[in-house]
Amino acid sequence: MHRVEHVMGFPVSLRIDDEEVPAALTDEVFAWLREVDERFSPFKPDSEVSRLDRGDIALGEVSADLAEVLDLCEQYRLATGGAFDARRPGEGLDPCAVVKGWSVQRAADLLTAAGVRRFCLNAGGDVVAAGGPWRVGIRHPEHADQLCTVLEITDGAVATSGRYERGDHIIDGRTGRPATGLLAVTVVASTLTEADTAATAAFAMGAEGVAWAAGREGCEVFAVDAERRVLRTEGCPVARAEIGAA
Repeated sequence: MHRVEHVMGFPVSLRIDDEEVPAALTDEVFAWLREVDERFSPFKPDSEVSRLDRGDIALGEVSADLAEVLDLCEQYRLATGGAFDARRPGEGLDPCAVVKGWSVQRAADLLTAAGVRRFCLNAGGDVVAAGGPWRVGIRHPEHADQLCTVLEITDGAVATSGRYERGDHIIDGRTGRPATGLLAVTVVASTLTEADTAATAAFAMGAEGVAWAAGREGCEVFAVDAERRVLRTEGCPVARAEIGAA
């Protein structure tokens, strides 16, 4: 089974290799992601995030889901010394860097709970998969038609942060300026919540973010720095030798 929809501003593809998977289950997965977009987008004036940011609801009145997301945002803010921050002066609350990985991981959890054994859920290039091996190509940060490397995962997640798709959209919360020091950073972790948020946080930290992400329990890192050097942890599951980053 293979299904693709455009949700939260990017394509989401779901491949399930198990036989006889009910359509209702895949419907549930995409319905959840659409619900997340409505509830947590800072770009939708009626979302829970926008209402909280305007003061229409108090912090103590938010849903359990949003409370969990905000708690994760605060954990990463503290862990990065403020480089990762969902609140920036003049821009309001934007928890998207946590919401994407968290929500897609929850979608994957729906599949696992239903007994699906082999699947790959790809959300705009960030992947959570089970029942592998699965091979995940990591795009070259400067050449769209090339890969830096190919990673292999069995059960887990891969996420990449960089400037090649959306420009300088990741801000170092300590300075209020676009993050520098890295061209791209990929994190492999057991969940996409961790992989995606840690990749964004590491990119926001700049060159020091590689060691920071590598020091997180269960995380492996592949990065290209501003000098076009390839940096990776010893346990990074490289399936094929990387193409030179230069």
